[in-house]
Amino acid sequence: MSEPELRAAITRELPGVRADLERLVRIPGIAFDGFDHSHVERSAEAVAELLRGCGLDTRIVRAGAGLPAVIGSKPAPPGAPTVLLYAHHDVQPVGDLTLWESDPFEAVERDGRLYARGAADDKAGVMAHVAALRAYGDELPVGVVIFVEGEEEFGSASLEQLLADHRDALAADVIVIADSGNWDIGVPALTTSLRGIVNMFVEVRTAGHAIHSGMFGGAVPDSLTVLAKLLATLHDDAGDVAVDGLTSAGPTPVDYPEERLRAEAGLLDGVSFVGTGRLTERIWHKPAVSVLGIDAPRTSEAPNALVPSAKAKISIRLAPGDDPKSAYTAMKAHLEKHVSWGAQVEVSFEHDGAPCVIDASGPMFDAARSAFRTAWDGVDPVDIGVGGSIPFIATFQEMFPGAAILVTGVEDPHAQAHGPNESLHLGEFARVCLAEALLLSNVASAAKA
Repeated sequence: MSEPELRAAITRELPGVRADLERLVRIPGIAFDGFDHSHVERSAEAVAELLRGCGLDTRIVRAGAGLPAVIGSKPAPPGAPTVLLYAHHDVQPVGDLTLWESDPFEAVERDGRLYARGAADDKAGVMAHVAALRAYGDELPVGVVIFVEGEEEFGSASLEQLLADHRDALAADVIVIADSGNWDIGVPALTTSLRGIVNMFVEVRTAGHAIHSGMFGGAVPDSLTVLAKLLATLHDDAGDVAVDGLTSAGPTPVDYPEERLRAEAGLLDGVSFVGTGRLTERIWHKPAVSVLGIDAPRTSEAPNALVPSAKAKISIRLAPGDDPKSAYTAMKAHLEKHVSWGAQVEVSFEHDGAPCVIDASGPMFDAARSAFRTAWDGVDPVDIGVGGSIPFIATFQEMFPGAAILVTGVEDPHAQAHGPNESLHLGEFARVCLAEALLLSNVASAAKA
């Protein structure tokens, strides 16, 4: 199909695609422990129905006790390559409902954005794939395999086994992972690096039980003070990570405008950034250490007593090129070395995920950039890093070493994925759908060249 024909086809399909997206977001498919996983099952069934409607041979699969993923496929025309299209149908918990301006599981349009949990991350990724398939109908220029995961937001615990179990069915020349974002509204992007992650717990103990703060305070340390002092050693005075053994990945070619990052982060007036170097280096190419939570008495319930033990959850975002296992070892050594006043300290591992770097050169990446440039009316795409982690990309790299991996997405800097009032920019979504349709055509042409 020609470019004008694809534009017309996407325009024709978008109303139906949006209606199906709104139906998908009504399903609260949260894979986290403690949530009703029957909704994840319903979500998988809904995705399978969409893929069957596109003429794909479709099945719902799982590995062990893992939650359902969906695989749909259509064979390649003679001599044409195969493209694997990835997205996930599970979503994050909604958090505090009072922070949402509308029901998180009922899509609402406001000012050109569609608000709902999963509207951007990543049910719009699913629907971008569907839009491209519907635009081509029976005239697909490439073979297609769609793999829609069901527990990405909860760590993709069964993904590696799923990929191993269905390796032959998922084999492709190009892999499109629609789970990232674009540089800005009106500016597309290819993601070429992502940080890794290590989550852990540290617990300190100073006494066998709580004791009177007046009778013993001043001589006996309390665990909360010990924990606070220990956590304070993780950064230097400038805010850079001060843990020996964590690496950085070097400079970045682009930088964030400071005011844009302040606005996107919702940074309060007077609060400064932490760390040194370009902002993109700090959030893409340097390690970050964050304290995610602390187990301690609630202030409204705390007695006048020295707390005997306190526990924190710590998350490290690893620079591209670093290793999760060595990073955990370095952090554990740091915490054990810097604990004050002889307090007992215990460090325990929760989970990790590898960072990744993608060499975004070659004909398939050129095909993607050309598709983006056309869909965004001549705007060149930006190669970006992402401060967050998609550990399974490293798994795809390992299992399919000959495939070109294109990390794309539907999000923009205002999407607020994982937060309250998550939303999808509908104009950008239309461009994403067109770009994916053009990409399939460009990949077919590149393979013939």
